[in-house]
Amino acid sequence: MTVLAIRNLTLRIGGRALLEGADMTLDTGRRLGLVGKNGAGKSTLLKAIIGEIQPDGGEIRLAARARLGHVAQEAPGGDGSLLDAVLAADTERAALLAELETEPDGHRAAEIHERLIAIGAEAAPARAATILAGLGFDGAAQARPLASFSGGWRMRVALARALFLEPDLLLLDEPTNHLDLEATMWLEGWLTRFPGAAIVVSHDRGLLDRCVDVIAHLDRTKITTYQGNFENFVRQKTERAAQQAAEASKIAAQRAHMQAFVDRFRYKASKARQAQSRLKALQKLPPLEAVIEDSPTRFAFPEPEELSPPIVAIERGEAGYGGPPVLRNLDLRLDPDDRVALLGANGNGKSTLAKLLAGRLAPTRGEIRRAPKLRVGFFAQHQAEELNPDGTPLSHMRAALPRATETQCRAQLARFGLQGEKAETRVGSCSGGEKARLLLALCTRDAPHLLILDEPTNHLDIDAREALVKALADFAGAVLLITHDPHLVELVADRLWLVADGTVKAFDGDLDDYRALLVERARAANRDEAAPAGGAKAAERRDRAEAREKLAPLRQRLKEVEKLLERLGLEATLIEKRLGDPETYAKRKPEDIAWATTRRAAIAKETCALEEEWLALSEQLDAA
Repeated sequence: MTVLAIRNLTLRIGGRALLEGADMTLDTGRRLGLVGKNGAGKSTLLKAIIGEIQPDGGEIRLAARARLGHVAQEAPGGDGSLLDAVLAADTERAALLAELETEPDGHRAAEIHERLIAIGAEAAPARAATILAGLGFDGAAQARPLASFSGGWRMRVALARALFLEPDLLLLDEPTNHLDLEATMWLEGWLTRFPGAAIVVSHDRGLLDRCVDVIAHLDRTKITTYQGNFENFVRQKTERAAQQAAEASKIAAQRAHMQAFVDRFRYKASKARQAQSRLKALQKLPPLEAVIEDSPTRFAFPEPEELSPPIVAIERGEAGYGGPPVLRNLDLRLDPDDRVALLGANGNGKSTLAKLLAGRLAPTRGEIRRAPKLRVGFFAQHQAEELNPDGTPLSHMRAALPRATETQCRAQLARFGLQGEKAETRVGSCSGGEKARLLLALCTRDAPHLLILDEPTNHLDIDAREALVKALADFAGAVLLITHDPHLVELVADRLWLVADGTVKAFDGDLDDYRALLVERARAANRDEAAPAGGAKAAERRDRAEAREKLAPLRQRLKEVEKLLERLGLEATLIEKRLGDPETYAKRKPEDIAWATTRRAAIAKETCALEEEWLALSEQLDAA
């Protein structure tokens, strides 16, 4: 059944046409991802469907008696509890219960009870509590008044209200902006099971890949639909573009450049992880550089000089803010080429760990060691509030680099797409994405060895997020990620740390394993505590734990081989440099030159053997 039909629609804002003669239909059970460059009219179209603005032409028709659900733009407030706020979203249930309290006649009371049974009113509190729990609110939080939560957390309640209604058509505009990774994963699962129709506006590539089955692209005042998820949309759009123009040669050149990096550095330990990230990028990133915007978006991080590992190490560390420690029993280290993503719900201490590693928070106990010349770049979304709205990106960069020339300041801004007029635009007039780019430019201005990114993609569009993935794959330093974007984690991180239960530990697995762990925990929480722990599922959990334990030595040996390859590569470079210098033959003894030549051959043989072992270990891990 068609739940939404758009015919010959025209929408204008300030005299500018966003849509002209646009058509689109959506059937029950379909989940549509609405994409387009910033300013194309995505949010405006949602407002027109809701009825907040009137079309300039054409029609928007909803199915008869179809219930429409959407997230209010303003966070809900009041002294009522979170659970009551979500239950109140079902106005029919609330009205029927209120009418029952006025003691209607017996016949009317029977009708009300029948209707309450029909709409599942008795199960509503449990359903509301489940949704709130999935979005990060435990039982105690659900009983607290709304007014005690920040705006971001109250926006989660607004989302919970929309999901609770189970409407025939659900409209979501950037639903993951206020969610952490765990809540984002929960929402993805909820959407895949949602029986109604949904329209999702999002810059979250993972959400669009996993949760939608049709893409609607707003471009040049028209709506073009593509069957499948976002990845399929990219493929179709790329194929169409390649057929219409000579873009194919540029695509091939870009892929060849990426492949050359992989081929060159696949087995060099200092670049191995970047090469693996690039392999993932080759497999998953669109072959056409710009799939939404008209021109490619590129980011580039300045390269730091090499430091000896570890660049940061914590032993028996504790961290907090004067009261009980937020984190304890910390034994962690970061090496120059690490790519680490933090897992764990909001409030568990991820930002505390980031501040500790960045040197912005001193440990309350234990020892933290940093490389003497270590430079840290720290990106946090809240820093956008500290920008001077009357300044420009260029004035901010001048202040951050007082000894740099204007050309150097502009070059650093240009690394993140803030060139020309954009460098001289008032910050107060910049979009959220442009402010995020400015913050990236500022935090990397001195070529940091460690880049700590706390929710870097919140205001970046899809193309900018892909540009960030590519830039991080090329970056020579270490990266620590805190993000709700699973796509970014999967493409960038090669290690996961779980922040939970007041400490931080390595998570032995990938995001799919973590999703399974969250599902398992949710099921365990819903089971009766008295239920037996045995059975097939318990055995399956034990098998997975035993498998992870067996894989641990393989992972450890793989890391050792990478370190050996790194040392041999450095030694080989020094020997090559010495043998290639004419002064070597004039100043050194013949036996020294002979030793260097012999050692060079031995290094080549050792390297070959280690590379073969590295491949074998990698294949064993992949097979496992």
